[in-house]
Amino acid sequence: MTPPETVVRRPEVPRAPTTVEETGLSFDLLQQLVLKTLHVRGEQSAAALSQRLGVVHSVLEPVLHHMKQSYLSEVWGGGTLGGPSYVYRVTQAGRERALMALSQSQYIGTAPVPFPQYAQYMHDYARLAPLVVTRTTVEQAFAHLVLSRRVLDQLGPAVNGGHSLFVYGPPGNGKTVISQAIAHLLTGDVAIPHALDFDGHLVQVFDPAVHEPTGVGASASLDLGQVDDARWIRCRRPLVTVGGELTLSSLELAYSPNSRLYQAPIQLLANGGVLVIDDFGRQRCSVVDLLNRWITPLESRVDYLTLQSGQKMPVPFVVLVVFATNIEPADLVDEAFLRRIHYKVYAENPTTADFKRIFERCCRDRGLGYDDAAVDRLVSDYFRRRGIALRGCYPRDLLEHALAIADYKGEPRTLSYERLVDACASYFLDDQTGGARA
Repeated sequence: MTPPETVVRRPEVPRAPTTVEETGLSFDLLQQLVLKTLHVRGEQSAAALSQRLGVVHSVLEPVLHHMKQSYLSEVWGGGTLGGPSYVYRVTQAGRERALMALSQSQYIGTAPVPFPQYAQYMHDYARLAPLVVTRTTVEQAFAHLVLSRRVLDQLGPAVNGGHSLFVYGPPGNGKTVISQAIAHLLTGDVAIPHALDFDGHLVQVFDPAVHEPTGVGASASLDLGQVDDARWIRCRRPLVTVGGELTLSSLELAYSPNSRLYQAPIQLLANGGVLVIDDFGRQRCSVVDLLNRWITPLESRVDYLTLQSGQKMPVPFVVLVVFATNIEPADLVDEAFLRRIHYKVYAENPTTADFKRIFERCCRDRGLGYDDAAVDRLVSDYFRRRGIALRGCYPRDLLEHALAIADYKGEPRTLSYERLVDACASYFLDDQTGGARA
C-alpha cells in the first residue's frame, strides 16, 4: 500500500513591515543606517535608500522627515514623482552624526532583523517544517553512491528524526560524501537574515560562501508592502562542512573590534540545514571540550552565544548535526554523549558486488570501458591474497593511477588486469608480513 503523500507546511518568509514599529528596530538605529549610507554612498533618492536598507518607503518616510527637521539632511533634488523620488544628502551636522555612528559600528547596508523576530521564525520553522523522507526519497538522494540496503535504511530514519547522527567506519568508504548527501533530502527553502540586531549588537548572518539564494524574488513593488521582507534572503537549506580546522572559537560569535560587528558561528550559519563535523576526533581542540560545547544544544535544541558584554543569546538550534569519523565512537566519547547522538550509521566496507559496481561507475565517469573480468581477477588474485579489505575509494584512486601510468608510457587509456596491478604497486604500501596497506 502506498503511504499518503505528506503535506509539509513551511513558514513563509516574513512580510515586509510598513511602519517603524513593525520592523522591531529602534528609530535611532534606522536613522543611523540612513546617515551612514548617505555619508558613504553620497546623495540618494528615498527609493534607493529603501532598496539599500531593505525596507519600504513608508518605514523610512518618518525617519527622513525627522532628519530633515533636525537639519541632519536636506532634499537635494527630485520630487516630481512624490516622496520616493526625493534625493537626500547629509548636512555638516549629519556628517558628524554619521561619523559618530560609524565609530560605534561599521555596518552599512540592509537593515538587521531583531533577534526576537528571528527566534520566532526559527521556532516556527522547526514546528511547521518537519522532515519526512521515505525509502524512495532516500534511494533518489543517494543514487550517485553505491550503498548497501542496511546503510540506506539506517540513514532514512536518522534524517526523519532530525536530531543528530554518527557516521563511522573504516577510512575510504565515503563517510564525508554520505554525510554531505544528507542535504539532498532537505527540501524546501529557509529565510536567512542579512544581519541580526540583539539589543544594539549587530551579528552578520548571511554568508554567500554558505548560503545559496533561490532567486525567488518579491512579486510586487516594495511600496505596496505586500512582499517578502527584504531584510531576509530566501535560500536553499544550508550545508556547512568543517573538518580538522575546527576550533572552539568557530562555535562562538566572532567579534571584530575594528568594525564593531559580530560574525555568526558555523552552527548559526547552518540553522535550518545540515552541519557536518568531518574527521571528528581530529580537530585542533580536545574532544572533551568539543563535546562539552555540543551537549546543551543537542539536548535542548537551544544554543547560547555570548556577546562581548557577557550577555547571552539563546539561539534556536534547528540543525541536523552529522559527526563523521573513522575512529570508533566508543573510543572518542562517553556513554552520556553517545546517548545524545540518537542515531549511529556504520559505513561498512563494500561487498565484492558493490565494489565492482563502484568500479563500473568510475569507468563510465571517465569514459573508459569496464572490464569485469579484470576487476574480478584483481579482487581474487590481488586483494584477497594480500589480505586487503575492499574500500569504496579504491576504484577511483586505482583508476587515476592506472591512467597516469598509461599517459606516462604513451599507451592507450584502457583498463586491464596488468595495468591495475601496476597501479596497486604504487598505491599500497609493500608490507608482506602485515598485509598491504593504502
